[in-house]
Amino acid sequence: MTDNQKDSHKSTVERSKDVYHSKAQSNPRITLAMMHPRYWPQWFASWILRLIILLPYPVFMTIGRLLGYIAMAILPRRRHISEQNFKLAFPDMPDEEIHRLTKEHFANCGMGIFETGMAWYWPEWRLKRLVHIDPEELRKARELAESGKGIVVLTCHFVTLELMARIYGTNIKKGVGVYRPNDNPVIEYMQVKGRTRSNLYLVDRKEPRPIVKALMKGLPIWYAPDQDYGKRLPHVFAPFFAVKDAATVTGTAGFAKIRNTVVQPSYSIRLPKFKGYRLVVKDIIRDFPTGDDYQDATTCNHAVESMIMEALPQYMWLHRRFKTTPDGSDRYHNL
Repeated sequence: MTDNQKDSHKSTVERSKDVYHSKAQSNPRITLAMMHPRYWPQWFASWILRLIILLPYPVFMTIGRLLGYIAMAILPRRRHISEQNFKLAFPDMPDEEIHRLTKEHFANCGMGIFETGMAWYWPEWRLKRLVHIDPEELRKARELAESGKGIVVLTCHFVTLELMARIYGTNIKKGVGVYRPNDNPVIEYMQVKGRTRSNLYLVDRKEPRPIVKALMKGLPIWYAPDQDYGKRLPHVFAPFFAVKDAATVTGTAGFAKIRNTVVQPSYSIRLPKFKGYRLVVKDIIRDFPTGDDYQDATTCNHAVESMIMEALPQYMWLHRRFKTTPDGSDRYHNL
């Protein structure tokens, strides 16, 4: 990286810091009530996580893989949901391959626990050694970040999603996360502190106004529209893999209508043999939105599909992605 590029990136980061203010949508504080014994298990789990990720990276990732196998054995409902998702998305996939992918997916979920810890607690110097970004992708992403445009960072629920947001915020531009607040104040405190370690603030996914304000200020927002939110959010039924009528939220196109806003697909995947993580930053989606909710949702789903196919077991298959149907039928057989 040249000195000019370094100075340009530094100025981008500093400007994005200036946007943060006391009215950020999530700014939790530790309170005396959070010390109540009912919250001790969450505090204990947090410190255990912090201790484990002090171990060498290959060691705790191997532990995570083993935890995933244990979870597969003790969580049969989640195992069946994962298998059903594979059957729905890939109806021609052999049962043996579905079983193999499900097992590998649980291993990835186990490792994902510690990757969340890395994203929330690791120092920058340690994480930096594991990050790989294509230089040309990085150059273009920083140019876009410097342009002053609002950026809807279109991503998906990989187990590495927490790491992706931190890597993007550290290397390209600090931004705003769209999330679901947790009712448990200790967990809420942890997730907000962790997710804003290298970014600005979080906004409730049900509150579009602060998202719009962030985009109008030229900030990136992380937006993952790939889950089935039922009737809680505006949606259409659009193709997603082999399912021709998957409930898909329309928020991506809605935010893209904001003046001077673009949609940029980005995601991170874990590399094999403990080599770290690759942040992928694609070119912006052209001619989007079209004004046709179905067509725009299909475009977003196709973008997400291409991400998932790069690392199929690393995607979050444990959720009922196809639970909402046009006719109310049950694709999961009461799971």
